[in-house]
Amino acid sequence: MDQEIYRRLARHLDKLPNGFPATEQGIELNILHYLFSPDEAELATYLTLTLETAEVIAQRVNQPVEEVAIKLHIMSRKGLIFSIEGKNSPPVYMAAQFIPGIWEFNVNNLSPQFVRDVEAYMPQLAETALVTLPPLRTIPIGRSLSVSTTVLPYESAEELIHKQQTILVAPCICRREHKVRGGGCGKLEEACLVFNWGAEYYERNQLGRMISQDEAIAILQRAEEEGLVVQPSNAQNISSICLCCGDCCMSLLSLKRLSSPASAVVSPFIADLDNDACIACGLCVDRCQMEAISLDDDKAVLAADRCIGCGLCVTTCSGEALSLKRKPEQPQVPLNINEANAMRAKIRAELQAKITRHQKL
Repeated sequence: MDQEIYRRLARHLDKLPNGFPATEQGIELNILHYLFSPDEAELATYLTLTLETAEVIAQRVNQPVEEVAIKLHIMSRKGLIFSIEGKNSPPVYMAAQFIPGIWEFNVNNLSPQFVRDVEAYMPQLAETALVTLPPLRTIPIGRSLSVSTTVLPYESAEELIHKQQTILVAPCICRREHKVRGGGCGKLEEACLVFNWGAEYYERNQLGRMISQDEAIAILQRAEEEGLVVQPSNAQNISSICLCCGDCCMSLLSLKRLSSPASAVVSPFIADLDNDACIACGLCVDRCQMEAISLDDDKAVLAADRCIGCGLCVTTCSGEALSLKRKPEQPQVPLNINEANAMRAKIRAELQAKITRHQKL
């Protein structure tokens, strides 16, 4: 009976915009067993992406409000659902998607077996995300752009941070995950910036610490020094910024596996190489997270179809041979997370309809 509850929860999570696809091996069920008790799994199937009070959810579940409120509180503290808990209003709850969401919320709850299961599951989950609308986008580090380049407010990490009132920094789930299994790149671990309601949720769950705008800017500068890619949430009004490496981070590892990462990433810029100015210092080869640059006959060679426009190569180019330019076709960036979820759900529904029509032929 318990296994059927977890199957129902898996199907419920898969109906959310970011998906939670089934596998032949049932890896997704192992993940849910680790995180949820049977009672928690059952209650989670009644939550949606709409914020609701315990009273509203209890009516849907047909259980006493007091019991449901206690369960929801505990599930929120365990990082299984999301909550907003104001001082002058009752707490409200909503479903959390697995990524971004439940996985990141359990950064302090990683066991070797849980990590192995999630790593085995990531390729299939990433495939679902990449063929719809990626939850993250790539923006360039500020120093990689010339003063004449027009930069929209949501394309500048510094500008995005200056708009935030509440900022928290949390450990990078990806680098923490690799450390748990005995690996890791050794780069900055305290590297996930979370804002506003998300920051308050993280603080309640002891997942990070509140910082100032100046501290956040300093973290950005440290990230550039360590060669980390700036990846905010895929919206103009963001909820977080991830500082990612190509050694550990799921989003970049998924892109790196592709023959043409440039076609899958949400990024407004791409690198441009002036071969005559190249002095073959090789710094750009080491900085590139997508293996888009190599050296051949004492000159850098740029594989544009692998470039994600992060700008890391530009800031260390000794000969100033590399620069960033805007792509001819600019990506569509949703206004906010709700609009992004709606777009992602629509794309997934259209893809599923195509699959169904093909199966009937």
